[in-house]
Amino acid sequence: MRTLALVAALVIGGCRSAGREALDVYAASSLTEAFAELEQAFEGTYPDVDVRLTLAGSQVLRLQIEQGAPADVYASANPQHMRALVDEGLVHDAIEFAANELVVIVPQDNPAGIEVFDQLPLAEGVVLGTANVPAGLYAREVLKRSSQRFGPDFAAQVLGHVVSEESNVRLARAKVELGEADAALVYRTDAISSDRVRVVEIPEALNVKGSYLIGVVGDAGPSADEWVALVLSPSGRAVLQRHGFSVE
Repeated sequence: MRTLALVAALVIGGCRSAGREALDVYAASSLTEAFAELEQAFEGTYPDVDVRLTLAGSQVLRLQIEQGAPADVYASANPQHMRALVDEGLVHDAIEFAANELVVIVPQDNPAGIEVFDQLPLAEGVVLGTANVPAGLYAREVLKRSSQRFGPDFAAQVLGHVVSEESNVRLARAKVELGEADAALVYRTDAISSDRVRVVEIPEALNVKGSYLIGVVGDAGPSADEWVALVLSPSGRAVLQRHGFSVE
């Protein structure tokens, strides 16, 4: 598989010399809207560069990079995945650039009648990220903390109603949007970018803030550094804030 990835990288590299330079940005799926807006801004400033976004779960992207995928920049929703690639010498200059937090989402018609977080056990169908997805890991921590406030049965009841575990938050959100689940725990950024769900806030004392890190992969060219600089710039931070991220 690594050999195939490296062959693909060589083919892509040959294509780059024939036209615009390609900049491959691998980013957590929760960054979809924010990075799409930054892509337009970047290409407006650097018209000779074609930004190509690959969006998926942070753990999936990490595995692809480890297998030789031609990424130039990696933006992770989980520090552990970034640290692993840094330790392997595959990513350098990793820096935290944003934070996100969880909310509960329910369908617009809210069939389970969930108005506040402590009513989450009323949901007959709950969707979480898998345990190795950052949002899924954080969701389980929220449930653990919640049991200390609402009683030991709280987490057990919610987990007992889980009908699906998804590999990224967009898939979890889609289950609620389609009416296939009563509730899901997703990032705030994913909730506010959909008009098909309602938000139920998680009490601040119970919530978990996830850190996002960005770094340059391997010996990527100057365009990779320019992309990171844009993300960290005041205009980049404004875009992230507009899409629900915390940048303080």
